[in-house]
Amino acid sequence: MRFAPLAILPRGALTLLKEVARHVLRRPVVGVAVAGRTTDGRWLLIRRADTGTWALPGGTLEWGETLRASLHREILEEAGVTTTHVEHVVGVYSDPDRDPRFHAVTIVVACTVEPPERPPVNPLEIREVGLFHDHELPKELALAQNDMLRSAREGKVGLFE
Repeated sequence: MRFAPLAILPRGALTLLKEVARHVLRRPVVGVAVAGRTTDGRWLLIRRADTGTWALPGGTLEWGETLRASLHREILEEAGVTTTHVEHVVGVYSDPDRDPRFHAVTIVVACTVEPPERPPVNPLEIREVGLFHDHELPKELALAQNDMLRSAREGKVGLFE
C-alpha cells in the first residue's frame, strides 16, 4: 500500500487546496505588444518561428518586472531595437480565444522605434524582423493581432476588450 501525503489532510482542506491550485495555476498571463513605427512611417513586425507568420513584437511580463521594462526587454530580444519611445496605450486585449497556448491579457503600446540594430536574441523563436509601409503589411498576423495593429494604425487610444 502506498502512502498518499495529501490523504492525511482533512477533506475540507483538500478541497480548499484544490480550489487554490486551480486559481493559481489557471490565471491569465499578462504581456505587452509593441505597435512600433519608425519616424519614416514603417511598422515593425517579427516573423514567428513556430507559425511562420508575422506578429507584433512582445511577450509576457516576468516576475518583478514592470510593463515598461518588459516592453523594452522584449523589443530588444525579439526585434533588436535598442531605442524605443513609448507614445500611448492603444488598448488592453483579453479575449481568451486569441492565443491557443494560454489565456493572455495583452497591453498594446504605440511606440516610435529606431530600426533594428541587431538580430533577434533567439532565432529559434523569431525568424526575422521586418519594417513595412502600410501598403506592404501582411494580410494576416499571428495570434489574431490584426485588430491590434489596425487600432494602432488608426491612432486609437485606450481600447478595452
